[in-house]
Amino acid sequence: MTPSSRVPVGSAPFLSPVTRPSTVDLITVELRNAVYSGALPVGSPIREVEMSSQLGVSRGPFREAAQRLVQEGLLRSTPGRGLSVVRISADRVRSLYEARAVVETSAAPLAVERATPAQVAAVRAAHDALVAAERSEDARRVGDADLNVHWALVAAAGNPWLLRWMTTLIVEVRIASFTLSEDYAVRKDAAESHVELVERFEARDAEGLVAAIRTNLDDAVARLLAPETVEVETFDEPRPSPAPRLGPITPTFPEP
Repeated sequence: MTPSSRVPVGSAPFLSPVTRPSTVDLITVELRNAVYSGALPVGSPIREVEMSSQLGVSRGPFREAAQRLVQEGLLRSTPGRGLSVVRISADRVRSLYEARAVVETSAAPLAVERATPAQVAAVRAAHDALVAAERSEDARRVGDADLNVHWALVAAAGNPWLLRWMTTLIVEVRIASFTLSEDYAVRKDAAESHVELVERFEARDAEGLVAAIRTNLDDAVARLLAPETVEVETFDEPRPSPAPRLGPITPTFPEP
């Protein structure tokens, strides 16, 4: 996989790292992050023989990993045409964000109640990374950091099902962004727009956190569906081009 398709472990869209990931687990992570980064563009075919060869794995594990992403809704299977990366059109965006709101607002009171000092610090660190990303004026870096603040809040709830659903939803949000526009755009004041979320969480204010999440997501839907009506400055970059090839998987397993 190209370096741009990789995301640091412990941040969106990864699940929590496992001790001894199987080959299928590793391929699944590579493919999911390739979709998230745009290295596998929306609508692009999944060429099993070519991609499994590039990753240095056999076709059996590759096929199983790809089917996991079909089950997650990130790839689609079309009879006679094989697998491809899904598209998420405008008529599905509200439903996508409704699902995201359910997960995030369900996690919020749990996170407020259960979060350890380390998890509270992790959310603050995620926001600090968003502030730093804004200074870089790199749209993709800002977008990743934005989503990672939300991911860290859900992770703080300590519920593996909510975190798993959030992981998939975050990739789908990125797919929707790639589907709806030739450019990838993020608001220049992304860090400021997330201050209320972080402060309500740190104050252990569940009601205030839920309200802040709903406002944040409603604003995101408006920017996706009617950007011309939203008066906010953005960082923009062209939709990523397909990666020329995937790199081999070279897992390193820890000693027992």
